[in-house]
Amino acid sequence: MTPPPSGTLRVALTGGIGSGKSAAAAHLERLGAAIVDTDLISHQLTAPHGAAIAPIAAEFGERFLTAEGALARAAMRDEVFANPDARRRLEAILHPLIRQHAREACERAREACCVLVVPLLVESGGWREQVDRVCVVDCPQEMQIARVIARNALPQEQVRAMLAAQASRPQRLDIADDVIDNSTSLAALHQQVETLYANWRQQYDF
Repeated sequence: MTPPPSGTLRVALTGGIGSGKSAAAAHLERLGAAIVDTDLISHQLTAPHGAAIAPIAAEFGERFLTAEGALARAAMRDEVFANPDARRRLEAILHPLIRQHAREACERAREACCVLVVPLLVESGGWREQVDRVCVVDCPQEMQIARVIARNALPQEQVRAMLAAQASRPQRLDIADDVIDNSTSLAALHQQVETLYANWRQQYDF
């Protein structure tokens, strides 16, 4: 198969919290892929003078900003968890900006493969038409919960609430072109990533 029209294979990498997206992305980077992290973009947009700050202040008020002019994350987190409408309003500001900045980062990439790490791919929409493939890092939900508790020292109830706010495992798998099973070991994940990357190189001739 010939390379995508852009000249760069664009892959969206997604998965629920604790699924192992970061480990998969890190290994893809070692193999030669450019990595565009949408969480990092979101943090840049909501830092002092970030592009999302003015519209967030206009929509929600100055009380959701820190003294330095960044997004007050704890206050906004409480607001969106308590109020689904607030979540939708915040996403309406952030998601288009994140997609725009991710697209621009991919266009700047010199690598033949650009991997966009998009935790909320299913939830935010608008990504399918921006990428050539969707790759899902998958593992059972109970394993996700155990990993997040171990990593972040959060109560189980809070982790389950975070999972409930995300797309379900079947919803993610339903949109996948490729699936990485991260239910065993890091070595097994690395082997799958290497096989997958080799398949992409063969399929898209890069």
